[in-house]
Amino acid sequence: MKNNGREAAMKYVFFASACVSVGAVVLICIFMFANGVPAMGKIGFGNFLFGMKWKPELDLFGIFPMVMGSIAVTAAAIVLGVPVGILTAVFLARFCPKRIYPALKSGVELLAGIPSVVYGFFGLTAIVPLIGRIGGGSGTSILAAAIVLAVMILPTIVGVSEAAIRAVPSGYYEGSLALGACKERSVFFSELPAARSGIVAGIILGVGRAVGETMAVIMVAGNQAVMPRGLLKGVRTLTANIVLEMGYASGLHREALIATAVVLFFFILIINLIFMLAKKRGD
Repeated sequence: MKNNGREAAMKYVFFASACVSVGAVVLICIFMFANGVPAMGKIGFGNFLFGMKWKPELDLFGIFPMVMGSIAVTAAAIVLGVPVGILTAVFLARFCPKRIYPALKSGVELLAGIPSVVYGFFGLTAIVPLIGRIGGGSGTSILAAAIVLAVMILPTIVGVSEAAIRAVPSGYYEGSLALGACKERSVFFSELPAARSGIVAGIILGVGRAVGETMAVIMVAGNQAVMPRGLLKGVRTLTANIVLEMGYASGLHREALIATAVVLFFFILIINLIFMLAKKRGD
């Protein structure tokens, strides 16, 4: 009887914890939509989403340059970070000597624990001056933000991809070797296709990290509310736009920033939907 009572009590504790988590998400969504959607209506959905000018002092709230800035920075980070992440996962899962594996694995995991402001400071003091010397200008640019984000998303991509590769049945690898393939071909043409859904999941989770990053991007991207004009030019992302102006915004300006958060929410929602579809297709 005592065990049954404890089980029932723990059941309610777990249920309450789940309700708190779901309730927090619901409250955040209600707050954003209740304040953001009316602002879009006041500004005009077309003017807000596709407007080219963000000038709060003139009541111009067009976020299209920030949308394109977020896409440009994220896409560049993916191009730089995904190949490195997947190759690192392959090395850790199949080629890394056991003696150095703990050190390398700990180093990759340590990247996930470094605060984003530290990444931003590193980018500001090391990457930005280097880009400025090579390409001219101040150095704060899409490229600088992409390099910083590429490093930041590595732990996610490496961790999930390595787990997916290790989960592939050994028969794929051994069967490929039995047919005469070398070790590298067996890994890249037998195991990686079998681990595709897990690798895609890691990439999409990394994309979500890149889209939502704020502090590091603010420090190195230039924060110019203009359309992307090249890798060496500055941009402003959606997250940076919210953080930079929310402290002093009021009235319609503040509502427009909350509406920007709504757009960012849909970005993350789309990424999660892609993740679910990719996982379902892989299964």
